Order: sequence, then C-alpha cells, then structure tokens
Amino acid sequence: MAENDFKYVVQSFGTFYIGARWTYGEMLENESIPFKWKAVIKHYLLKEVAPDTTMENHIFFMTEQDFAYETLKELKAKFKMSVWQAPDKKHKSGHYESREYTIEEIVKNTALHAQMDTVVVEELKLSKLALMTFAV
Repeated sequence: MAENDFKYVVQSFGTFYIGARWTYGEMLENESIPFKWKAVIKHYLLKEVAPDTTMENHIFFMTEQDFAYETLKELKAKFKMSVWQAPDKKHKSGHYESREYTIEEIVKNTALHAQMDTVVVEELKLSKLALMTFAV
C-alpha cells in the first residue's frame, strides 16, 4: 500500500468519512479534518493513547472500560473494513469483503480480533449531527 492510502477526508450532506491510516497527531495538524473531531481527539482520545497511534491500531486494542470506547460509542462511530473471507462453495479462492462495523461490534467481536492481521480498516464514518451535538 502507498504511504497515503486511507488518509483522506470526504464529506457528504450528513456524514464525514475519514481515512483510518491517519495518526491522531496527523489529524490534529491537517486543516481538512473537522474542528470538532480535532477537539474530540485532543480532549478525549489522546488521554489514553499516543499521538502517533492510528485509529486502525487503536480500535483493536480498545476495551469496553476505555473512555475512548465510550466517546466513539456516543458519537455512533462506524468503521468500514475489508475482512478476509476464506474460500467457500460460492468463492473458490479467498477474498476480501467490505463491511461496516460499529465500535461496539469491533470491541466485542472476538472473531474479528483473532483475524485482525488480515483486516484492513479503511475509514471512520461520523455523522455530522452526532458530531455537532457532542459536547466537548
């Protein structure tokens, strides 16, 4: 993968899509990242992890007791991931399948954790309304 794959910010009418390969420090320095998300990172997420942590790494080591988990849960954060699927009757060879997971599904899914080396976390999906109403 190239250096800047999955490092982007795209928005639609009601949603921000943020590439999951940014580190939290890089997001704080990038002017394309929404200010409110930067405030959430600075005030909540960086209390538990270092600025050089990526969302991709953070979510797989998060527990239900972490304040970052509560924060992302409150924001109704979703993550788009490509998950490796073993060969089956329909597909003769293995393949990646794109799926969307909530933070609760990621933290509680032991099967997903077992295959985290083959999972590609692509992006964070944040509702603009959820981000706007979140008190920082």
